[in-house]
Amino acid sequence: MREYSAPAVQPVADDENLADIVWANAERFPDAISFRRQVDGSWLDVTAREFAAQVIAVAKGLVEAGIERGDRVGLMSKTRYEWTLLDFAIWAAGAVTVPIYETSSPDQVAWILSDSGAKGVFVETGEHLAAVDEVRDQLPALSYTWQIEAGRPAVDELTTLGAEVADDTVHERRRAVGAGDLATIVYTSGTTGRPKGVELTHSNLLAEIRADIAAFPQLMEQGNSLLCFLPLAHILARAIAVTALTARVTLGHTPDIKNLVADLGTFRPTFVVAVPRVFEKVYNGAKQKAHSEGKGKIFDAAEQTAVSYSEAQDSGGAGLGLKAQHFLFDKLVYGKLRAALGGRCIAAVSGGAPLGARLAHFFRGIGVPVFEGYGLTETSAAANVNTQDAFRVGTVGRPVAGTSVRIADDGEVLLKGGVVFGAYFNNETATKESLEDGWFHTGDLGELDDDGFLKITGRKKEIIVTAGGKNVAPSGLEDTMRAHPLISQAMVVGDQRPFIAALVTIDEEFFPAWKSQNGKPADASVADLAQDADLVAAVQGAVDEANKLVSHAESIKKFVILAQDFTEAGGEITPSMKLKRNVVTKNHATSIEGLYQK
Repeated sequence: MREYSAPAVQPVADDENLADIVWANAERFPDAISFRRQVDGSWLDVTAREFAAQVIAVAKGLVEAGIERGDRVGLMSKTRYEWTLLDFAIWAAGAVTVPIYETSSPDQVAWILSDSGAKGVFVETGEHLAAVDEVRDQLPALSYTWQIEAGRPAVDELTTLGAEVADDTVHERRRAVGAGDLATIVYTSGTTGRPKGVELTHSNLLAEIRADIAAFPQLMEQGNSLLCFLPLAHILARAIAVTALTARVTLGHTPDIKNLVADLGTFRPTFVVAVPRVFEKVYNGAKQKAHSEGKGKIFDAAEQTAVSYSEAQDSGGAGLGLKAQHFLFDKLVYGKLRAALGGRCIAAVSGGAPLGARLAHFFRGIGVPVFEGYGLTETSAAANVNTQDAFRVGTVGRPVAGTSVRIADDGEVLLKGGVVFGAYFNNETATKESLEDGWFHTGDLGELDDDGFLKITGRKKEIIVTAGGKNVAPSGLEDTMRAHPLISQAMVVGDQRPFIAALVTIDEEFFPAWKSQNGKPADASVADLAQDADLVAAVQGAVDEANKLVSHAESIKKFVILAQDFTEAGGEITPSMKLKRNVVTKNHATSIEGLYQK
């Protein structure tokens, strides 16, 4: 058993809560630009004073509507300014936010609102409202529904409703909330069974905020800016957003990842937070563009130089020749890549899934280090993270301040500290299974080196045992395959089978370019080309790369290209892009059987 602990920076006092952040900023730095809000294509400044006024106005409306201290209020919307405004208004009213992914089905909405006993819910669109209305008969506790985009928008409606309520009513309500009180119930986008409601207190999130500021002092400082585009229902995006607000970093929101490059260009953030898929797409898009324009050789050489330059940072620094090459490619290639991130981006933070080592070296080599971290909803986001001063590619970094990590005898990662949750809502059985003497059993497998850097090696429940008795962790193989621009998803199979195989889906965005480059008909579908020798060879190349990481017994021997990608609507992936293996296995049972027929 190995263990490593990081001391806390500043303990959370019993009388603190998250709503304090709004008034601390408004009173001490009233003219600081807390947000730049996107309105009709322009970014409009919102000062700390203005934000506090809007928060208290909405909170007064909630109080007047009948929301009491401790009541649960659902919040179902894409990432937008109002999401953060409503989150803080709910806290200011002494209530508890229950985030819901805006892509959730009516059944998922019903489960979250009924299990949490939500008294009210904010929805963004008429479509979301219809989803709630469809299941309203299952929600006896639900008394209020407000719509963000409506003839009478939720913010305006509540501001008008609470106009006669005294400000002091809200101040008394928010000051009565202590650090140990519940701030939010976040439902895990469970890959098996019903999502569990993770109870996070004000103390949990304040501990996360302080740990993040300590980890990233060069990013979390006034004058910097962050563009938030991940779903705020995901704890990573939300924790970073409230941390940015606390540190007086100017925050922007954009809901549509399709316009991300344009939004990055106009907002020009100092740093971004994303999941590895976003970094893969930036890299793959740049590589594809270079090759299609006949500049593939230059890009490939620049890529190798960036990787080598980054690797050299871990072993004494680059030599003169490598420095000269790096300087040249900085002018030719790297500057353009940084410009795609807005031109001011000095770093990025990645979480939610593993980032490949080559990709990490590539981005560090072009001058935008990606600080990979690790955490779960149950740890208020990051429990471990790489930082500027403690960076080890291939790991998820050391524990954040106030957190301890332990590797159990069976290899499971255990976590303890101020960021770790206290219970699952309405689920004592699951709580007892996951928490033991304050240690959270993550279900992930990992290794801890002598310097406290954690490496995640797999997921306990996902281990495949072949018919020959070989234990195989599928995630490493799948992550490496997904890094290939042509591959959208990969799922490794082989439990109680003679060998390891894989189901593969094709990236719909990259597919047209691949067809053009390989002389295939533009109207050909994935189903049409599933047996095509060139497509099979391209996927085989990704499989070969993945197999380099494992022994022969663990390597993928066969694969099948599926006609359709895995979808959230089909129940095959979660909103955070994690595979629901049991659903995929059931939906594609015939294809899996076909892999093992002689």
